[in-house]
Amino acid sequence: MLKKRIIPVQLLAGGRLVKTKRFTAPRDVGDPVASSKVYNDQSADELIILNIARGESSIAPLLNLIERISEVTFMPLAMGGGIRTVDDAERLIRNGCDKIILNSACYRQPGLIRSIAHSFGSQAIIVGVDVRFDGELGEYVCYSSCGEVRESISLKEHLGCIEEHGAGELFINSIDRDGMMTGYDTELARLVVNQTRLPVIACGGAGHVGHLQELFLETGVQAAACGSLFNFGDNNPIRVKAHLTNSGIPFKRI
Repeated sequence: MLKKRIIPVQLLAGGRLVKTKRFTAPRDVGDPVASSKVYNDQSADELIILNIARGESSIAPLLNLIERISEVTFMPLAMGGGIRTVDDAERLIRNGCDKIILNSACYRQPGLIRSIAHSFGSQAIIVGVDVRFDGELGEYVCYSSCGEVRESISLKEHLGCIEEHGAGELFINSIDRDGMMTGYDTELARLVVNQTRLPVIACGGAGHVGHLQELFLETGVQAAACGSLFNFGDNNPIRVKAHLTNSGIPFKRI
């Protein structure tokens, strides 16, 4: 059985960490370097950092952080936000990123996935997909630009395009559940797992350990990404993995 992963997610804006609710109303939750060190010491499997600053669409904020974070962490690091070219990806990877995360660029230039995979391998590419449920249509809808732009391509078609162009992993984020701490959208997770052969990271909604247990036991996702769970409470990756291991969910030893 493949080992599962717990991945803290850190949202970056203006050099600080923030937390959002349904992709709005960001509030300051701390320093990214100090927080990264804590997650490293708490045996997180990986760390995801996303620049969500609307007015900063370059990779500069990520580059400014890599060296400082690399000095205090040893876990795999994935970064996204503002990556538009192969050169952007190369600069991040050359400076210490293990994986890069593409999102909005994949709708307009899906070939970017293939180009980066050609240089660094599919294992270095995570594609993020931000999704809302449309009650009138009765289906999930893709959004780009930090949830501001509704895309016309269907979720199924977009997943197929991502896989075809050589991505290594999917990061599925439920906008509806973001920051709400009411549980993952397990229906969305199952749907995505059934429509792709790629490993799936699910994000959005974790409020307590039981939510992660439900996600792993009821869907086929490979990893659970968490933000508020660790920001607003006494939970940490060590405690979460210990609880889930007792439920029969396998994790790699760090």
